[in-house]
Amino acid sequence: MLRVLTLATLFPNGARPTFGLFVERQTRALAARDDVATEVVAPVGLPLGPLSRHPHYAPLRGLPREEEWNGLKVYRPRYRVWPGLGQAGTARRMARALLPVLRDIRSRFPFDAIEAEFFWPDGPAAMRLAAALGVPFSIKARGSDIHFWGAQPAIAQQIVAAGEAADGLLAVSAALKRDMAVLGLPAQKIGVLHTGVDLDLFHPVERKAAKAALGVEGPLLIAIGHLNGRKGQEIAIAALERIPGATLLLAGDGPERARLEREAAAKGLAGRVRFLGVQPPEVLAGLLAAADAMVLPTISEGLANAWVEALACGTPVVTSDVGGAREVIDRPVAGRLVARDPGAVAEAVNALLAGPPAQAAVRAVAQRFSWERNAAELREHLASLV
Repeated sequence: MLRVLTLATLFPNGARPTFGLFVERQTRALAARDDVATEVVAPVGLPLGPLSRHPHYAPLRGLPREEEWNGLKVYRPRYRVWPGLGQAGTARRMARALLPVLRDIRSRFPFDAIEAEFFWPDGPAAMRLAAALGVPFSIKARGSDIHFWGAQPAIAQQIVAAGEAADGLLAVSAALKRDMAVLGLPAQKIGVLHTGVDLDLFHPVERKAAKAALGVEGPLLIAIGHLNGRKGQEIAIAALERIPGATLLLAGDGPERARLEREAAAKGLAGRVRFLGVQPPEVLAGLLAAADAMVLPTISEGLANAWVEALACGTPVVTSDVGGAREVIDRPVAGRLVARDPGAVAEAVNALLAGPPAQAAVRAVAQRFSWERNAAELREHLASLV
């Protein structure tokens, strides 16, 4: 029996039930194996006193310190964050707050390894915790932890130090592994672990009926992602002007929503762009299956779960040639890789609308991405460190 402690700042909770769902799903698949036992530490960062009542933090204050979450034992210890004063000390403060918690957990659950699910701040915190407890640790990179946090000099130094100290490293794509090596992480330690997808939840449906149920006539497009300026929703909106009669669904929320709404209105597209906010997986599955194409002209990715989920629904993907896109969109039926330009996006979408690939052929591309395979490979990786 391999006993694993998963450390994840990206993990769902009662205040944000869709936050880090991919980490939860991976952990559930690992825990479902007969030869693995898993518990989760999902730290909650809160500022001092009155700042913790800010709308960004207030919903987190009442989270339970520990709970059963979809069959997983989850601990939610607090650690201190300092908004506006820089992030470089976050991992150190997290490790200091978590060490007594992990010591207590280990007295009841003698875990063999710590598995950190994001490189910042989870990775450097795991480095300190593993050293104090005398256990091996692994860190998984997912994309923005390398592309965004790795561009911050003080944090990049900590990321590289944690990678050098780690007993093992994982990347969600071969492309991300190359980016990690460029940053200075030891390439010989890095394994590639592609994401999984729930092939029972994400599946094709009769598209015409599904669109009618949504009140849509004509082509239907969907973009999934945080509205933060990096996922390229403004490009998708601009492309809509060149896709006759199409409707665009934007699933997700974020700081750019108001600006995007104004942009759609200014272009005369308000009636053809629907802002849906954050949606649970069961709703996203239906929306993806109804769409003729998923559009994601993103700046950077490790390997987007939304790509794989769309394909599992039989829906081709139009996305940027970034990160692990070529590892997923690797044949014509899967979609198109395009420049981050409204004209290029529109041309690719119009081509798919003119000659839509069979839903079954698109879904076949996603068959290799299963959570069972993901869990088996993750178990093998972690066992090799013990």
